[in-house]
Amino acid sequence: MTRQTIIAPSVLSANFSRLGEEVEAVAGAGADWIHLDVMDGHFVPNITFGPPVVKAIRGRTDKVFDCHLMIAPADPYIAAFADAGCDIITVHAEAGPHLDRSLQAIKALGKRAGVSLNPATPEGVIEYVLDRLDLILLMTVNPGFGGQAFIPAVLEKIRRVRAMVGDRPIDIQVDGGIAPETAGAVAAAGANVLVAGSAVFRGGTAEAYRSNMDALRQAAQDGLREAA
Repeated sequence: MTRQTIIAPSVLSANFSRLGEEVEAVAGAGADWIHLDVMDGHFVPNITFGPPVVKAIRGRTDKVFDCHLMIAPADPYIAAFADAGCDIITVHAEAGPHLDRSLQAIKALGKRAGVSLNPATPEGVIEYVLDRLDLILLMTVNPGFGGQAFIPAVLEKIRRVRAMVGDRPIDIQVDGGIAPETAGAVAAAGANVLVAGSAVFRGGTAEAYRSNMDALRQAAQDGLREAA
């Protein structure tokens, strides 16, 4: 099943001194979703922001808020991020012992549930929760910082996950090193949601953001065409 390519700019690369304006600008420039990278300095070696910041920018756009929780434990904070306005909440398979329970908690709050896998984590860990999932996020860098280089070995994992998903209505998302140079390969492998930070926010203006996202979409379309 071929799905429309979704561009989800990561605000991790935005200008934090004017975060609300940046969200409005990238949304107006054609972003499909807004990707929120939440880091705790424990599960990953960086600290970003929590529910109050998400709530503060929620009113700036009606775009989907796609929340990626790089925190451990995640369960105690799921409700807070739901209340702050997140539409999709993704937890890491590596962040806790009870993945199925975490996904149930997200769904019980009326939110879409996602699971993320680090580059070295095999896709088999999600085999028995597929029917609880709305999204699978495959990290194409080791999580924690923006601006890292894409890990090509994850391309084969994307293909295997695409096969696992089959006809289920599950989005396959990639995050890390996504740029026009890599978007075609990940789209051809089966990913339909592209998270990009520096590749989108480069240039610092709404016009630049639109051009950057157009380049990502075109690269993804070219990759799909070549794979067909």
